Amino acid sequence: MDQSKIRNVAIIAHVDHGKTTLVDQLFKNSGMFRDNQEVSERLMDSMDLEKERGITITAKNGSYKYRDYWINIIDTPGHADFGGQVERVLRMADGALLLVDAQEGPMPQTYFVLKKALENNLPVIVVINKIDKPAARCEWVVDQVFDLFVKLNAPDHILDFPIVYASAKNGFSLLDPEDPVVDGGTMEHISQMIVDHTPAPSGDKDKPLQMQVGTIDYSPYLGRLGIGKVVNGTMELNQPIVVARRDGSIKPVRISKIFRFECDEKVAVDSAGVGEIVAVAGMDDVTVGVTFTDSENPTPLPLITIDPPTISMNFVPNDSPFAGKEGKFVTSRHIGERLQKEVLSDVALQYSVLEDAVGFRVSGRGELHLSILIEKMRREGYEFQVTRPQVILKEVDGRTFEPFEKLTVDVDEQYQGAVIEKLGKLKGQMEEMSNFNGMARMVFSIPTRGLLGYRSQFMTDTKGMGMMAYVFDEYAPYAGEISHRVNGVLVVKENCTAVAFALFNLQERGKLFVGPGAPLYQGQIVGECSRSNDLVVNPGKGKKLTNMRASGSDEAVILTPYTDMSLEDCIAYINDDELVEVTPESIRLRKKPGPKIRG
Repeated sequence: MDQSKIRNVAIIAHVDHGKTTLVDQLFKNSGMFRDNQEVSERLMDSMDLEKERGITITAKNGSYKYRDYWINIIDTPGHADFGGQVERVLRMADGALLLVDAQEGPMPQTYFVLKKALENNLPVIVVINKIDKPAARCEWVVDQVFDLFVKLNAPDHILDFPIVYASAKNGFSLLDPEDPVVDGGTMEHISQMIVDHTPAPSGDKDKPLQMQVGTIDYSPYLGRLGIGKVVNGTMELNQPIVVARRDGSIKPVRISKIFRFECDEKVAVDSAGVGEIVAVAGMDDVTVGVTFTDSENPTPLPLITIDPPTISMNFVPNDSPFAGKEGKFVTSRHIGERLQKEVLSDVALQYSVLEDAVGFRVSGRGELHLSILIEKMRREGYEFQVTRPQVILKEVDGRTFEPFEKLTVDVDEQYQGAVIEKLGKLKGQMEEMSNFNGMARMVFSIPTRGLLGYRSQFMTDTKGMGMMAYVFDEYAPYAGEISHRVNGVLVVKENCTAVAFALFNLQERGKLFVGPGAPLYQGQIVGECSRSNDLVVNPGKGKKLTNMRASGSDEAVILTPYTDMSLEDCIAYINDDELVEVTPESIRLRKKPGPKIRG
């Protein structure tokens, strides 16, 4: 492939600003699909979890043809917890499309991903997306984006960024938001901008081979595939090469398959030249960051630097009375092997063996980062328990430092008082505030500890109408104690099955998490107590039957609907003396086994 006709571009944006939908439209407009071909929506969201949640979790590659150019697209996650994916795939790109919502403007993750793009000296094309929104304010958004570039000390040549206005959902792009949309519109302006403003990949085809693995894929037939950009040299089938590993060691391998991306599919090719993004088979234990290089003159590329994790949790084998009933993989060896497999492809994740107990300490970028891993594992048949998330503290010159987040909230003005009050108690410091159309936008600096479990409170305080987003900011001095949960819990006295009659009587004691018919065991948590102490209860206590009948004593039992907590809710809810039991079929809360439960 002609090196000068290749363009490698990463699409970066805050979560839910329309990256994956934009990629869909670029592919459809390229003419690479037949007219009668059925094309799924959000084509690049390949994981079940991505389709269910509507977010991108792992970075993915695709490509399309525009005129006589070959454009490789790298779709990156928009959520701060998956920032490790963004950091490493930007090495493959020669330019970036920065997508910004025409109403919301730049959000915390926009700041994070743009900073990473500028660190890699990538030229940036700004796409103002969702211009069809009734409350779109394109001029204001462009000003905000410019201010963001200035704040990040962007060089002058990048400050003069090209702008395209688009509605990815409706499939049109414009150079001026006031221009009319002709014949339904096309995405041609974006493709033309990529060709005009993104440089062709640099590199020399006559130099020794260099290709650094940025992401990992898996094929049931070929095993692990390393995906990366050929920086120098040429790669051919059955070529004997060496792999320079992260620890500095060298291992000889032979390339068995090379795949090029066409739309979202892989197509086998015989060779790949400078600038091409390909998937390579031939090494079973390939990991992110290794370099495929020439066997006679090995020259590894510098390792990718990744920001450190900020939160950790313990993954321990399940030892509840129901252990082993629902899961396929239940031992600590199973859990350890699965974590080892995960860290090979997710470099932002770390784990170590616990010294004082059986299990593992797993560290990641945030609650969502770890909860997605837990959800993936339970869907694969794993059964285990997890502890409450803890922030990772640092000691500097005898002082304790903790991670702080930059939190942005958008709420209706009538709720801003409640939000400010709650965040103040969580040690949040307000840094900015602005109002637009009856909505208030506030920016806080807040300890990561304060945000653990805050999202559900925030949604309650704003009646489900608020939006919050955060990104890691810095390590700062420890902010002091933060109260977690005020209420105690309802703890099961003995193994039983929940009975409607007993639950009806427990309703006045607090909020229930289970319904009638649920099998329960001693120490399991079935609800939140209305007071600050834990209460031992018997949800299996049935009504005593007699042959006497009395008026008014046999009314039907009417239960208030119980709170069905998601995995994220459970992780955020528990205290230090509690565990979340995770199996393929159930998520349960329980007290840690030990001394008698206080009540």
